[in-house]
Order: sequence, then C-alpha cells, then structure tokens
Amino acid sequence: MKILIIGATGAIGRAVATALEGRHEVIAVSRSATNFPADIADKASLERVFAAIGKVDAIVSAAGGAVFKPLSALTDADFEKCLHDKLMGQVNVVRIGWRYIRPGGSITITSGALAHEPMPGAAAISMVNAGLEGFGRAAALELGNERVRVNVVSPPWVTETLIAYKMDPTPGMPAAEVAKAYLKSVEGDATGLIIDARKIE
Repeated sequence: MKILIIGATGAIGRAVATALEGRHEVIAVSRSATNFPADIADKASLERVFAAIGKVDAIVSAAGGAVFKPLSALTDADFEKCLHDKLMGQVNVVRIGWRYIRPGGSITITSGALAHEPMPGAAAISMVNAGLEGFGRAAALELGNERVRVNVVSPPWVTETLIAYKMDPTPGMPAAEVAKAYLKSVEGDATGLIIDARKIE
C-alpha cells in the first residue's frame, strides 16, 4: 500500500512509519519535511501536498497541537489554537484527503485518552479529543458510501513525550506499542472505530 503519514517527525508518527516501512510505501509529511511539507493548521498546505502526492491507500494523521493548562488560565486564544490546530486540522485532513483515497482505503486520525479520562489542566485537550471522536464516527458513516474507511486512534500518554517534557514516564506507553493501533486501522477492514491503543494485543 501507499501510505501518507502526517506528523511523521513526531514520536507517534515516527513509530508508525517504522512499523509500516518494509511492507508498504510510506510517504512522510510534516511541517519540517523536505519533499512534502504541510501543517494541518494550514488548510492550503494540506491541499497542496495531497494534490502533489496523488492517490494513496491510506492517510494517517498523528499531528496536532493543543494547550494544557488550568481552566482558569485558558484564554480565548488558547481555545482557538486547540480548535484550529488539532481539531480542525485533522477534520480538514479527512475533508480534503478522502478524495485521494483509493477504494477500500482508510484515513486514521488521532484523539487521546483525555477524551474519556480527563485530568486537571486538560479541559481544552479533552474537548478537542472528544470532538474528534464524534467527528470520526460520523465521517465514517458518510464516507462508507465512497468506500473510504475512517477510524480514530486514542493513545494514552506516550513515554517518549513524557521524557521529552521531563515528566515521570511511568504512566506512559512506548510509541512503538501505540503504533500497533494505527496498524490495526490501516491494515484491517474496520471503520467507525475509536481504537484504544492500550487494548491492542
């Protein structure tokens, strides 16, 4: 399969690319990519990169920024960033990308465990993650008519990310293990799923 990975330089994106390489043709897309740079917060850049790459069998989005801070400290700008970046960025990956998916192919977007397991400081992120899961389910119903599958992967905290932020890595899950959830979406035949990365064997 020809698989486009958005956010390929991040901890999860790199792990997904590594897991898929060798069996599939993997195309890396990120803000810093040399060949195919794109920022999901910039709809025009997504349109350019999809048009340049052409038809693919799968799109994986492991990108999107959000703000983690107490509710009392969240500003309008913080909420707007979360909505414009992680939420609408990935919504636009689906809105634009499905036209480039070959019949039977898939789009996988990323939410997160904070949608169902919130914690102090996660109000904006929990909101965005829950929104993505609702969108993913609804998009799967409509795009099924186009023979395009849509799934949402819900990862927990990633070990490598916790280490990078100098946080306790104990509750984290290694990115290589998280990647297995994306493989289930890409290489399987299901659609409309919220795939909890912690429940993949």
